[in-house]
Amino acid sequence: MTNPRLAARAVIVQDNRLLLVNAYRDPRATLWCAPGGGVEMGQSLPDNLIREVHEETGLTISVGPPCLVNEFHDPERHFHQVEVFFRCRITAGALSDDWTDPEGIVTQRRFFTQAEVLALHLKPDSLPQIAWARGFAYDPLERIVPV
Repeated sequence: MTNPRLAARAVIVQDNRLLLVNAYRDPRATLWCAPGGGVEMGQSLPDNLIREVHEETGLTISVGPPCLVNEFHDPERHFHQVEVFFRCRITAGALSDDWTDPEGIVTQRRFFTQAEVLALHLKPDSLPQIAWARGFAYDPLERIVPV
């Protein structure tokens, strides 16, 4: 088994709506998640998050305090990821349908109301509760969901 992968993700609530992106490249996949991604060695978590959010959405953000640590794994693929979620604020840019993720993974990005989020196929399970709350949470190891 390899070491766990570390990722940083942004919790961006603007006008009482949460920003989410598609989690898989496959257009048939229905899973949504907070924008962000894998951490590159030698860069801080906030610096990685600023880069990842811009790549996936075209937005520039400021990174606030952490609000959630989530772990998930896929025992069949020997994959384990630890994600640190930060409260973030948009400082420049707007969502645009013509924005292209250079890695080609994120093809959908949009803001959802709290009611809409509750109806989505979303990971981690605790994201809706933490997005509209204060404080910090830990979401223990959960099994990754199939596409």
